[in-house]
Amino acid sequence: MGVENTNLVDIIAVNKETGICTLTIIDSLDWNNENEHLMLLQEKINTYLSFIESGEIYSTYSPSIDKIIEINISFRDSITDSCERFLAQVSQIVSDAGLLFNYSIE
Repeated sequence: MGVENTNLVDIIAVNKETGICTLTIIDSLDWNNENEHLMLLQEKINTYLSFIESGEIYSTYSPSIDKIIEINISFRDSITDSCERFLAQVSQIVSDAGLLFNYSIE
């Protein structure tokens, strides 16, 4: 799994305290090839959005039904300025779709 496997959801879980269903992307790539990294990340996010918007999330993971949905990215390494700009755009798109968006650097 991970960002390089763009057709798979890495982690999906419902937080028992908040009730939010979070789909997490595990990004353990370095930034040596920034353009390729951002392209893979974009493909992975698109997969997640399609998984949610098609309703496949509900048939695959029934605890997500009637939950607020969040997409989260967990980065292994610090992100670049270009990635920060990209994530700002992603945040707006995800928000416009009625979803939450977060990221963290581990």
